[in-house]
Amino acid sequence: MSSEIGAAELRNAPLGHPTGYPDHYAPALLYPVPRAPQRAALGIGARLPFTGVDLWTAYELTWLDERGKPQVALATLQVPVDSPAIVESKSMKLYLGSFAQSRYASGAGVAATIARDVSRAAGAPVLATLQEPATFAAQSIAELSGESLDELSIACDAYDVAPDLLSVGEATVAETLTTRLFRSVCPVTAQPDIASIEVAYRGPRIDRAGLLRYLVSYRCHAGFHEHCVERIFADIAARCRCDQLTVYARFTRRGGIDINPFRTNAGSPPPANVRTARQ
Repeated sequence: MSSEIGAAELRNAPLGHPTGYPDHYAPALLYPVPRAPQRAALGIGARLPFTGVDLWTAYELTWLDERGKPQVALATLQVPVDSPAIVESKSMKLYLGSFAQSRYASGAGVAATIARDVSRAAGAPVLATLQEPATFAAQSIAELSGESLDELSIACDAYDVAPDLLSVGEATVAETLTTRLFRSVCPVTAQPDIASIEVAYRGPRIDRAGLLRYLVSYRCHAGFHEHCVERIFADIAARCRCDQLTVYARFTRRGGIDINPFRTNAGSPPPANVRTARQ
């Protein structure tokens, strides 16, 4: 099992270590992890080959109003792709949990506090929005768009990243392909990370069987969600000579949070944060 994350970067992170669960506001819990070392390993420097965003959804946010009555909401965070750091997910869970016994006059005050704190940790402006109970019923479920690769009859024997499986033909196409078979593992705890992946591109036709085998080859690979998606983007861009490429992943939630990275060089805006059925 390979890993994209160095031990030094996570030595003091809460992930993989026993922790308490503070229930009073504690912004110091947020633990940034720099993006640059993992990008450097992919040959990505300061000039990024993509735009995009990391969409976070937190389903367990709760706090107290000024009279001590509990309030609840769904929180959505948009972390820009050019932020110097991501926030380690367990530290985010602990941080959001620390609102439980803290009092706020309104949900807007909670959202503003989260946006300020996560922006400081990530090193770039982060947008935070809350959906309060009156809008919960408007939440929708939708699968990723495109043609599914999952019914292809293929044999798989590579379970750590194998970009040599990617190949292209001569025809030029524009298409969107998806799979629900993606799995990687946490680089610290080795817990499974399950996702649906969407690959939209224009360029030489990508061999579909090879693409599916390549995506399956992440099955025992250790990497954070964001880094896995960037590696997929880098490998496809390098080996398939795409004129335009977008990679989007919807990961199932852990700790009441899902993380959904979106990377594109096609000038596409970030997608609506609509969860899949498994999320």
